[in-house]
Amino acid sequence: MATTIASQPSLAQMPAPTDSLAQKADMVLTNGRIYTPSGWASSLAIGKGVILAVGDSAAVQPYVTGQTKVVDIKGQTVLPGLHDMHVHPTGAGQREQQCQLPHDATPAQVFAITAECVKAKKPGEWVTGGSYEAASFGKTPPNKEMLDKVAPNNPVMFSDISGHSSWVNSAALKLANITKSTPDPKGGIIERDSKGEPTGLLREAASWGVSAHVPPASPEDTVRALQWSLNVMLSYGITAFDDAVVTPDIGVAYGKIADAGNLKQHVRACIIMTAEEMIQQRQLYARERFSPSCVKILLDGVPTDGHTAAMLDHYVPVPGRDETGREKGLSQVTQEDLNAALIRFDRLGMTVKMHAAGDAAVRQGLDAIEAARKANGFSGVLHDVAHNSFVSMDDIRRARSLGAVFEFSPYIWYRSPIIADIEKAVGPERMKRWIPVKDALDAGAFAVPGSDWAVVPSVNPWLAIETLVTRKQPGGIGEALGADEAITLKQAVDLFTINSARQQYASDRLGTIERGKLADIVVIDRNIFEVPITTVHETKVNLTIINGEIVYDSARPVAGKP
Repeated sequence: MATTIASQPSLAQMPAPTDSLAQKADMVLTNGRIYTPSGWASSLAIGKGVILAVGDSAAVQPYVTGQTKVVDIKGQTVLPGLHDMHVHPTGAGQREQQCQLPHDATPAQVFAITAECVKAKKPGEWVTGGSYEAASFGKTPPNKEMLDKVAPNNPVMFSDISGHSSWVNSAALKLANITKSTPDPKGGIIERDSKGEPTGLLREAASWGVSAHVPPASPEDTVRALQWSLNVMLSYGITAFDDAVVTPDIGVAYGKIADAGNLKQHVRACIIMTAEEMIQQRQLYARERFSPSCVKILLDGVPTDGHTAAMLDHYVPVPGRDETGREKGLSQVTQEDLNAALIRFDRLGMTVKMHAAGDAAVRQGLDAIEAARKANGFSGVLHDVAHNSFVSMDDIRRARSLGAVFEFSPYIWYRSPIIADIEKAVGPERMKRWIPVKDALDAGAFAVPGSDWAVVPSVNPWLAIETLVTRKQPGGIGEALGADEAITLKQAVDLFTINSARQQYASDRLGTIERGKLADIVVIDRNIFEVPITTVHETKVNLTIINGEIVYDSARPVAGKP
């Protein structure tokens, strides 16, 4: 005879657990403002890394023993741990050791900083770093001669503010053997002057010919850079993230950090698609908190002065520049090849993260997800299209039925240096729907956030939460950017917590503060739901707790450079 739900015993009728160890709290937080799906609580009990109880002081009292650490948090706010679904931590740490050009630096400042960096090098040594802003140079774009004046004896390679263009000097071009006769590589552009000579600006894949000559970081330096970035993210309350581009050397670094007991966050690694051997041997890199279960595919570039993001409509032409072949940007992969890749990785159970800044690239990504659904049925794998700077409404409407995820990034929902480049490239009309988060949520699409750090200068999620709501510079300064795409504070918090946990297939364990879930939480210095929204970017994390372990304490911060 079948048992009906009504005939099953209630929780109150079921016998109490007999495992006394499970009933002992290692830590209790009291006198707080704890954000839960059912409202605000004041106390929280944690045992063996799990939330044992959440409610008032009476709810946690049965779990307190003489060995329990009871922490009076004195009215501070507790939220679920935050997720960043698109970050490049190794690159961020390595950038700290390079020549650093502030995003808002003027050309004069760029040259002064470069000169100081050159002084610290021996003749012939590489000077690398970033990030320059092309728009700040006005009508004369950056060129090799400018760098030659301050670095005549050192090869120089700087990335731009988007990370998709490079600026090099004559010494760098010579080492890479890039001359007037060098053809544009597949998926890249060598900018040339009126005589056909390389100007020193390299777009997308064209940069690889130079970067291949830059000495790689040592394994020890890679570990140090990654560990530094992990610590920075802990200080902001980031308890889980997607590493958006993982190569074998980065995978090895994660393994060393994990084996030493120093990997605290839950990390999903997106292996660059060209690393076929790593994809096939991915479980050799796996650790308890490191899951190499994602693949990264680049579909296009960025909608800045290089015009490399794939767009449905034409860019605004650059006076005096040959736009032939990129009137609507560049596609990095054919639809046929992309469909085959999605079908393959979907069958393997691997999530695919696709870089797609332009609306044509977003459509291409969704078409590939549709191909995988038709070939495999709905596998349950939630593939995501990343960045989504521009998305047509037709594509937003169909994403939900495809089981596709929009990952909105980077943290430029507001006016910042790169916006001048983008608006000049696409025109003001298209900027009205810049990064259409609200359109996606209103359509019932699945959305998550990603910073794209270190392409953006900060990994601060509190800055992103505020500006998702205001669409203005932190503090509510200046004109709103895409004001119609502003969302509510609750929606912004959901993006960083439960939505991201679902996309990492961990919502049974993470994303909310509830009994039975892992104790991944952050204690912050203000209730972001009660303070003025324009102050949320100033939020300070006092404690970050992962699996019940205090992994960051503002009273004892980890200092130092990588």
